[in-house]
Amino acid sequence: MPGISLWVNGHIVGKGALKMNYERLFERAVEKVHGENRYRVFADLQRIAGEFPYARNHGPGPDRVVVWCSNDYLGQGQNPVVIEAAVEATRLMGSGSGGTRNIAGTHHLLVELESELADLHDKPAALVFTSGYVSNSATLSTLAKLMPDCVIFSDELNHASMIDGIRQSGAEKQIFRHNDIAHLEELLRAQPTERPKLIAFESVYSMDGDIAPIAAICDLADKYGAMTYLDEVHAVGLYGKCGGGISEREDLASRITVIEGTLAKAFGCLGGYITGSKALVDAVRSHASGFIFTTSLPPGVAGGALASVRHVKQHDELRQRHQERSLRMKTLLCNAGLPVMPSETHIVPLLVGCPSQARQMTDMLMQQHGIYVQPINYPTVPRGTERLRITPSPFHDDKLMDTAVAAICEVWRQVAGRQSQAA
Repeated sequence: MPGISLWVNGHIVGKGALKMNYERLFERAVEKVHGENRYRVFADLQRIAGEFPYARNHGPGPDRVVVWCSNDYLGQGQNPVVIEAAVEATRLMGSGSGGTRNIAGTHHLLVELESELADLHDKPAALVFTSGYVSNSATLSTLAKLMPDCVIFSDELNHASMIDGIRQSGAEKQIFRHNDIAHLEELLRAQPTERPKLIAFESVYSMDGDIAPIAAICDLADKYGAMTYLDEVHAVGLYGKCGGGISEREDLASRITVIEGTLAKAFGCLGGYITGSKALVDAVRSHASGFIFTTSLPPGVAGGALASVRHVKQHDELRQRHQERSLRMKTLLCNAGLPVMPSETHIVPLLVGCPSQARQMTDMLMQQHGIYVQPINYPTVPRGTERLRITPSPFHDDKLMDTAVAAICEVWRQVAGRQSQAA
């Protein structure tokens, strides 16, 4: 009958035509995430300048909450020195950069910022990107393409941005077990001596809080003629006398071919970067589409980042306070009998092991106690290891910590009690 349409296997059939039901495809994709209890709900927050770690809450719960899961590890996004530098740069140069650096030119703050970052890691050159994700993806994909027949050795827990860059490169990839030096050597040994090789790994793994055996990886790189690519995004600003990361703390920066970092975590701004030799950085600058075809950071962001890097370099007491705060939080949670996962860094992961329970706990913490902690679920972490990831800052004082631990204990008992009754 004319005008009649039928649904068949997700398609509209009618009037002699077969039409795809696109919306239904998208709905099913979201339903799948809901069905696995890992649908992500964004907290509608408004950070309060000058009152870190407090934020205004525009969602369910109290109007004012304490943020316990920010990657603004040192609170530099609220530092008056950084804010004033960002405002002044915007006032003097405008809100935008005008385009890519090739078309619009490089505003001078980026030149200064790259010089400061190269100095931070004791490297000849640096290159700033629009984000840490882009710096990893663009650099890894470009480096491998510039080295014919390159094989990349990637730690199995590397960040999605590194995995994406390696995939885009089209190079052969070999995954070694997390921080397993013996396995990495086994893979390296099997390759021809003359074949280009690159080992890609992180210094601090942000979900578990463990540290890579950098020295041992460098030894293998020397032995088998491989380049090293180190992601320091969760360590820059936080470790080393000047904040150069784990590689600075362990006096290993000179042995790393490429050190990659971010301006969006300990430095409290936005952007990513790489540091390395002048030839390598220039090669990436000249070939990486993720750099060439992207509008550069605006003056306000670059100015704020430059001020933050300079400030953090000069204030080691921030790093010391940060470590002390993290250790105290771990100790309090452990003493309360809660399952704190082993972590040798500032990351405080609390194992829940169930996505729905993790969501229940964080909802209750926010709505009943004004405490914001985001649940970490698959695919960020493996199924069965869902957790609360707590990141104390130098500004989370003893009173805030005691209040948070008491609230977590109360919520933990309530959720665990419900689970026991259901079982």
